[in-house]
Amino acid sequence: MKKLSYTKQIAIAVMGYLSSFVACAEENERPNIVLILADDLGYNDVGFTGETEIQTPNIDQLASDGIIFKNGYVTHPYCGPSRAGLLTGRYQARFGMENNVSYAPDDKYMGLPVTETTFPKRLQVAGYETAVFGKWHLGGAPHFQPNNRGFDYFYGFLDGGHNYMPGEATVGGGGYLLPLMRNKGVAEFDEYLTTALSNDAARYIQQTSDKPFFMYMSYNAPHAPLQAPQSYIDKYSHIENKQRRIYAAMVDAMDDGIGTLINALKEAGKFDNTLIFFLSDNGGVYPEEWLPTFSWADNTPFRRGKVALLEGGVHVPFIAHWPNKIKRGQTFEGLVSSLDIAATSVALAGARNGDLDGVDLVPYVTGQKRGSPHHALFWRLEEAANIYAVRTMDAKYMRQPLPNVGRSYFDMLADPYETENLVDQYPEKQAYLAELWNEWNSKNVNSVLYQSWEYKKAVSDFYETLHQKNVREAKQTPTYKIE
Repeated sequence: MKKLSYTKQIAIAVMGYLSSFVACAEENERPNIVLILADDLGYNDVGFTGETEIQTPNIDQLASDGIIFKNGYVTHPYCGPSRAGLLTGRYQARFGMENNVSYAPDDKYMGLPVTETTFPKRLQVAGYETAVFGKWHLGGAPHFQPNNRGFDYFYGFLDGGHNYMPGEATVGGGGYLLPLMRNKGVAEFDEYLTTALSNDAARYIQQTSDKPFFMYMSYNAPHAPLQAPQSYIDKYSHIENKQRRIYAAMVDAMDDGIGTLINALKEAGKFDNTLIFFLSDNGGVYPEEWLPTFSWADNTPFRRGKVALLEGGVHVPFIAHWPNKIKRGQTFEGLVSSLDIAATSVALAGARNGDLDGVDLVPYVTGQKRGSPHHALFWRLEEAANIYAVRTMDAKYMRQPLPNVGRSYFDMLADPYETENLVDQYPEKQAYLAELWNEWNSKNVNSVLYQSWEYKKAVSDFYETLHQKNVREAKQTPTYKIE
């Protein structure tokens, strides 16, 4: 074998060093990504949308130092399906998950289909460390749990909600009362839930390596039950409505928790190269006929709220913050979807894109592209036939069997708050929106999961039927004799 000259050996060594250096530099340039999701937060319940009653200084600072998406939307007007769209980057109608899943750890079908790849999994494969804190709501069986869906670390709960006070946790209770989990085991829960999640996330940030990380901070707040530390409630003693007073305290505590995360990022020297998204999973609760006392959120200036396809249900507070890339003090008018968080994250990580429905927002927030990332956004609900909505920058066409809603057409430029129904007055424009929706829907599948309350009834009926069958077919009867 021919020996390499000393000069060539040095050259190869230097090239190897430089390659390693470049790889490390590229690794360090990839941003950390923090996705903060509020639960049932009213559009007008944070300062950057105009609220003055509830104090949210940390969220507002992120908004003023980043970019506010004035037309930011989620893919569904309530919890589970919205999260399914968010974490996959695909409309949940693509894979038939349009209902809230029940906490059913023994049901191998009740959860986000395993045929779907979450975008945190894509980031994990691309070399990101991944963590989730708080509400999961995408299935309780082992194969649905966070550690098997793209997350290295999990601290939180699997059901669609949880009590906030640690003294109420019990192994004999339902999902809202179960102990918190760390990965696949039971975890400590010794302080107010929002605070516990924030503190654990801050510790995680402080212990991260030099690898980029993705954090999904999935707050339960301000979702019911309405519970908050008395010190926070006392800050809002001027609010007469007791429910809203506690709700305001919950939002305030969440904002403090976000401040804890920000401080941890700064102390770790990671703040400037961290892309932070903040949004709500849907609109705030609205006192519908079946929930007449749920009147604590404020979705002004939009109509109605959670469960509605009107703006109050799907148009949410939505911001992005990234000191290294996003100029402060921006607002963006184009149509932005929660789907875009996956597409943006995957692009930044250099991960495999897959068949995503979202758009990479970086060119838009940095000024490289102008206009709207989406020509149209779409919605479909499973509760009954023909519940739909489609929105372009100019107009919105929808149908939902709610009081004073029904089939509606709105001029979104002249009437962004949907006060005047112009249905059938512009037949060509209306037909065009219907055509867009039909084309989108042709690529969807039927909903494959029971709604949570339907599922619980079906399970209860099954056990009752099984019991009655056992009674009828019992082997040991009074006439049974031995010899």
